[in-house]
Amino acid sequence: MTMETLPVLLLMCQSANSFSTILRQPSQIHHSTAAVWQHRFQSAVFCFGSSSVVIREKAKTYISRSRPEMSKHALIGGGTGFIGRNLAKNLSQKGYDVTVISRMPGPKRITWHELEKNGIPSSITAVVNATGQNVLDATRRWTPGFQQNVWNSRINSSKTLAQAMKAAPKVTSFVNLCGVSHYPPSESKVYTEEDKVSGFDYMSKLCLAWEEAAKTGDEQDCKCTILRTGVVVGHGGGMIQSIWLPFKLGVGGPLGSGQQIMPWIHMQDLCSLIQHIIEKPVPGVVNAVAPEIASNKEFSKAFAKAINRPCIFNVPEFVVHAIFGKERAALLLSGAKVKPQTAISSGFKFQYPTVKEAVTELTRKG
Repeated sequence: MTMETLPVLLLMCQSANSFSTILRQPSQIHHSTAAVWQHRFQSAVFCFGSSSVVIREKAKTYISRSRPEMSKHALIGGGTGFIGRNLAKNLSQKGYDVTVISRMPGPKRITWHELEKNGIPSSITAVVNATGQNVLDATRRWTPGFQQNVWNSRINSSKTLAQAMKAAPKVTSFVNLCGVSHYPPSESKVYTEEDKVSGFDYMSKLCLAWEEAAKTGDEQDCKCTILRTGVVVGHGGGMIQSIWLPFKLGVGGPLGSGQQIMPWIHMQDLCSLIQHIIEKPVPGVVNAVAPEIASNKEFSKAFAKAINRPCIFNVPEFVVHAIFGKERAALLLSGAKVKPQTAISSGFKFQYPTVKEAVTELTRKG
């Protein structure tokens, strides 16, 4: 059935019953035409005398069924990075339209300049900020200039999106990714979202400023979720990509003593948690870490075992310091015990809650 034949068929119908026969197969008429021919229904109805009321009700039912559901449209800052591109893929597979904020224009992209000038596009229903210069880029020296890039990429993007949120009433959720470095390392303390955080070094102070930058200071803050994220392990980037070759060659091992805690989360769980928060907003702070607390040594041994390799050689602390510098090395040589209390209590289910389950999936062939 085409749009052109619809008026003719309407006029040929001799009763409400014959008209309803047509209405039983609404999928044959394109959804986008509903608004166009709503008026035609209302006009043609006068041709049917006493059956007009019935026909009108049939038409209303059809038009209602023809209207598509409100689309789910996510805007992702840092959408071309390791986390961002995985999140974009995950949300697209779940039926979301995805637009990425990038330095360069392109299909399904807007630039940061366009965002500042025009605001968040009116079709957007959720905003996620995963922007940030890669802190552990071993090819970059820890110079004052690089430190400034690491800081500004996180703070400025968070401020820009928080400001844009003030003029985006249709957006129901703003998820801003942060770190967990402001939980002070402790041998006994297990932290939840209810515990206080503090600034005691570069990374912890960055996390505090990062979270503060995402706040608007008005009612929009009730839509904001601060996602404190541990080390993200996944395919095609991040930590796993960095350690794959050394471990495959049989020379991989724990960093330093290996006793330091390593808060971590599987990429799939992180993407699923973000989707969970978008669809069932959880304002405030959420720890995005796996339920199982593990040390760097425990994770390293589990990974080596999964690829049938030994885990004998520790990487000395002075080597880590030499490569990354003292302030960055703190990310690798220290860590706090963090629990995802809010995520679990909100009903989220982890697909990879243990190190064994995570490394088994990460090293699975095919």
